[in-house]
Amino acid sequence: MCGIVGLYLKGTRLRPELGRLFTPMLVEMTDRGPDSAGFAIYHEPAERGFIKITAFHPDPAFEWEALCDHIRVEFNATVRDTHNGSHAVITSDAEPAGTVALIEGFESRLQIMSSGELIEIYKETGLPQDVADQFGLSGMQGSHVVGHTRMATESAVTTAGSHPFSTGLDLCLVHNGSLSNHNGIREHLRTHKGMHFKTENDTEVAAAYISDRLSDGRSLHGALEDCLEDLDGFYTFVAGTKDGFAVLRDPIACKPAVLAETDDYVAFASEYRAFVDLPNIAHAKVWEPEPETVYSWGEQA
Repeated sequence: MCGIVGLYLKGTRLRPELGRLFTPMLVEMTDRGPDSAGFAIYHEPAERGFIKITAFHPDPAFEWEALCDHIRVEFNATVRDTHNGSHAVITSDAEPAGTVALIEGFESRLQIMSSGELIEIYKETGLPQDVADQFGLSGMQGSHVVGHTRMATESAVTTAGSHPFSTGLDLCLVHNGSLSNHNGIREHLRTHKGMHFKTENDTEVAAAYISDRLSDGRSLHGALEDCLEDLDGFYTFVAGTKDGFAVLRDPIACKPAVLAETDDYVAFASEYRAFVDLPNIAHAKVWEPEPETVYSWGEQA
């Protein structure tokens, strides 16, 4: 059992308040996932020609500047970092794939959380309120955010195994449920598509599958439709891209899910109570998404 929440802002008016509006939604899912929490937020775009890479290291005293110096020398690149405890956002004008590989090879405990023009992913073990406070979620602004609280019923409680997962530029995925054929999908993507996996988590496999479909030219909406053909099990997916937000429930739809929409936003949660502090929620359209139906918003959806 896990908790999922998401908030997509249709316009710019509420963007300064995104983190403040979203934090209570994430914390409300504590009962569904007290072991770890995380969020993917789309905000503060990198300047033209640059990319943001969010990285994790378990040692709060890790010298991020030494890593940045290494990237500068290796690629003759302009590199900056903003670190927040165990996570740092590294902004660079070097080639993205090569920079990611260089970071991962610099020190064995370094992990890449996300990369892209807008996305930053922060996740840690512990209670959702503690994770939100650690990374200053309530003060963040942006266009949309997807979050997850985890009750680890199938694998160890680790930062790497927490959600969201990102397997492509500006892509994130969170998942409540369990896939039955993820090992076969993982092997197919590894053997035929050259994809690499960092965890045994089935959500990483689903994220990689969606990344592969996007790379083949599918929209986010279309990629989630393809999931219905190729992914077996029970699942609720919430996915984000640079300017896209989408929701999918499997054909049985045994996991709880609810959507709320106003002129200003679309919100998703595993339970209705996560919506109570949202503005104008009393006048929102609120409904349970239908099984095997993709709901999507945004230019990239």
